[in-house]
Amino acid sequence: MNGRGKSDGCDVPAKPSNKEGRPHGPSDGRPYVGTKAETPETDKGTPKAEVTASQPTAEVVEGKRPAKRNLRQQTMHRTQSRERMQRALERVRRAAKQDKELRFTTLLHHVYDVDRLREAYVRLKREAAPGVDGETWQHYGEEVEANLQDLSGRLRRGAYRAKPVRRVFIPKASGGQRPLGVTALEDKIVQAATVAVLNAIYEVDFLGFSYGFRPGRGQHQALDALCVGIEQSNVNWVLDADIRGFYDAIDHGWLIKFVEHRIGDRRVVRLLRKWLKAGVLEDGKRRPTEEGTPQGGSASPLLANVYLHYAFDLWAHRWRRRHGQGDVRIVRYADDTVIGFEHRHEGEQFLAALRQRLAKFGLELHPDKTRLIEFGRHAQEGRRRRRLGKPETFHFLGFTHVCGQSRKGMFRVERHTLAKKANAKLAELKASLRRRRHESVSDQGLWLQSVLRGHYRYYGVPLNTRKLQSFRWHVQRLWQRSLARRSQKGRVTFARMERLAKRWLPLARIYHPYPAQRFRGSTQGRSPVR
Repeated sequence: MNGRGKSDGCDVPAKPSNKEGRPHGPSDGRPYVGTKAETPETDKGTPKAEVTASQPTAEVVEGKRPAKRNLRQQTMHRTQSRERMQRALERVRRAAKQDKELRFTTLLHHVYDVDRLREAYVRLKREAAPGVDGETWQHYGEEVEANLQDLSGRLRRGAYRAKPVRRVFIPKASGGQRPLGVTALEDKIVQAATVAVLNAIYEVDFLGFSYGFRPGRGQHQALDALCVGIEQSNVNWVLDADIRGFYDAIDHGWLIKFVEHRIGDRRVVRLLRKWLKAGVLEDGKRRPTEEGTPQGGSASPLLANVYLHYAFDLWAHRWRRRHGQGDVRIVRYADDTVIGFEHRHEGEQFLAALRQRLAKFGLELHPDKTRLIEFGRHAQEGRRRRRLGKPETFHFLGFTHVCGQSRKGMFRVERHTLAKKANAKLAELKASLRRRRHESVSDQGLWLQSVLRGHYRYYGVPLNTRKLQSFRWHVQRLWQRSLARRSQKGRVTFARMERLAKRWLPLARIYHPYPAQRFRGSTQGRSPVR
């Protein structure tokens, strides 16, 4: 019970230190210098005794020399480095929370810290496609320490240069193509380190109804907030708003102005400008970018959230307080926004004002995807009284939202798998099965098993069991047809297919609780949709 833990000392003799008790500064050897709110003197939450105690003094010992690259020493060093970086970001976070008008003027030393760059490198996807330089995660890791030291030095001297983004196109479910940027490896590392630092500031500023690409938040938190906001308030009208080509229409001038509200370090701002102006490599030709942020980089989601925070979130929150007479509920995930209104005229006024607001910053709503519909607890009764049929539905984050009723006749929001998403996934599976046709049945079964489990983990929400069962049935039929085409005389009976399905294809399963149950625990009594 009292055994050794991860942070315990090492039994290997250590060489006595000639610098005992000397405080440690940043990784580049300079003393720590920050803003007034960042300096250790103003950090009342971290006593000096605690900092001193976390630096164990060396002990004079005898015996063999310590083994090179000892695993326990490396683990302890990484743990201490991670704790030091967390304390540094906590000071930044505390300062941003205490003063909402504070501009941070010394942040770059947090970015070029070698330990932070190393953590950013480790968190990257190892099998990701290389950028324009062809550098892969494995090749960069052969001399990772030397490469990170060199990268840190270039960042500190201002010699770092961002590389163009290699642009590729992926098919969209609607039939078009979505542009995707493939960033160079070193740019990914620096962007990830920068985002980790900036998140400490902006996570304090972002409003509660913003869920897209934020730490600790995801699609299902946004879906829960939307359901709870509609079910537990007098929402009768829903505005489904979608910004057309948002990531390609971001104005660089406005974006830099928004960033400078909080970031006063010109070196960090210059770093952001380098990524925005790096250009795009398409069909072997470099094309400069005057607006927009290429999708695929680590910094793009954060910059998009900063842009919409000032262009939409603050304005919508202020409009709700000044002009909203009834209930108004807002949920935004990236550029997809759903707003619930109690009164129709307020929804129409908000939509007209929103068009003017977005036009000021070079944005516009998608004419086909943006609509105001009657949706809520009184929508069924109202439309039945006017003989208009069932209430309309809307799509959000891969789900079709439908007005439903419980067995006791209570109103509830039902979420079903979006048919367009399911059909696109089945078409993708059909093409993959054609390529895997001559693999063994067990290999195909393991692969389909992982596909179904991933599908269930996202779409496995309450009241969506029928859609999950339907998806499994279609997967089984596709697999049967693929096995039957393995030879000219191939024939798979239904009895054999049922045995294979029972062996390899997991049954439909609900992974997520009801929205009110999980959302009540996450908000802890605060406003459901702020």
